[in-house]
Amino acid sequence: MFIRTDEFQFIFGDSLSDVGNNNYLSKSLARASLPWYGIDFGNGMPNGRFCNGRTVADIIGDHMGLPRPPAFLDPSLTEDMILENGVNYASGGGGILNETGSLFVQRFSLSKQIELFQGTQELIRNKLGPKASDKFFKESRYVVALGSNDFINNYLLPVYSDSWSYTDTTFIEYLTTTLQGQLKLLHSLGARQLMTFGLGPMGCIPLQRVLSTSGDCQDRTNKLALSFNKAASKIVEDLSSNLPNASFQFGDAYSVVADVIDNPKKYGFNNSDSPCCSFGNIRPALTCIPASSLCSDRSKYVFWDEYHPSDRANEMIANEIIRKLGFKRVNETNGPSQAPAVAPSPGE
Repeated sequence: MFIRTDEFQFIFGDSLSDVGNNNYLSKSLARASLPWYGIDFGNGMPNGRFCNGRTVADIIGDHMGLPRPPAFLDPSLTEDMILENGVNYASGGGGILNETGSLFVQRFSLSKQIELFQGTQELIRNKLGPKASDKFFKESRYVVALGSNDFINNYLLPVYSDSWSYTDTTFIEYLTTTLQGQLKLLHSLGARQLMTFGLGPMGCIPLQRVLSTSGDCQDRTNKLALSFNKAASKIVEDLSSNLPNASFQFGDAYSVVADVIDNPKKYGFNNSDSPCCSFGNIRPALTCIPASSLCSDRSKYVFWDEYHPSDRANEMIANEIIRKLGFKRVNETNGPSQAPAVAPSPGE
C-alpha cells in the first residue's frame, strides 16, 4: 500500500480541538451534541465541535493542505481512514492531569489519549508491518493542545484537592513536568514533528468574567496562563534540542488574543466579553442549547459560548500561530476550507 508522507495529523486536546469524541461518551457532561453548535459548519448541524464553526487545529491543518482527522470514537473509523487522515483523540473537559475535569464524569485525559494512540499504532502495525508503520508515524504531524481545563476545571475550583495542595508556582511546575513526560512518551512512540499550543487569556473567557463581581477579566487566571506558557515553551524548546530528530514547536497566540479582547473594534469585532450563544439573563449557562438565543452576527463576537471562541476568533488565533511558526502548505491538492458565510441568526 502506497502511503503519502507528511500529510497526516494526530491531534491530542480538549474541547478546543474535540471533533466529536465526547458525543460518543454517553455519560459525559461535556458534549457539543445540540444546536446551535456547528451552525456554521457543513450542514449546520452539531458535529461535536464546541464552536459555531471550525477549531484552530482545523484551520491550521486546512491552511497546510492536511486532511481533517476524524474523531477516534467515530464508529466508522477504519485502518484505511487512519492511513488517509490521521486521528483526533481530543476530548472536551480533558486535561494534562488525569484528575482534571472529573466533574464532567467522562472525558479523556492526555495520558488516556496517548494510550488510545498506542492502540492505534498496534492496528496500523498489524496492517502494514513494523517498518512501514514506523515510517508512517515518524512522518506524521502531532498536535498537543491542553492545559486550560487543568486550571479552570481543577486548580481554580476548591472541590479539587490540587487547589489546596499546591501554590500557583508549584502547580505550574507539576503541570509542565507532567506534560514534559507525556511529550517524551510521544517522541518514543514516533512523534517527530509536534506542535504544542499555548494558553490564551483564559481569565477573560465569559465564564471567568461572570464569576467576578465587576465583570472584568480575572487577573490571577491570566497570570497563570502566561506563567504556564513561559514554562511550557521552554520545555518544548529543550525537548526539540535534545531528543533525536525532534522538531517540536510551541504555538503561542496569547498577546494577539489579549489585544483582540482589549480592542475588539480594531479587529472587526463588536463584543469581546459575553457569549454569542446565551440563555437570556441566566449566566453562566455553561453550554449553548436549542433554547438559547444567538447574537445577530456571529462574526462580530469573540466568544461563541461561555468557554469557547467563535469561528472567526479561532481563525485569528490560527493565523497568528501560522504566522509565528511559518507554516507552509505541504499538499497542493487540497485547498483550505473557506470561513463560514455570515449567516443571520435563526428567527432574525
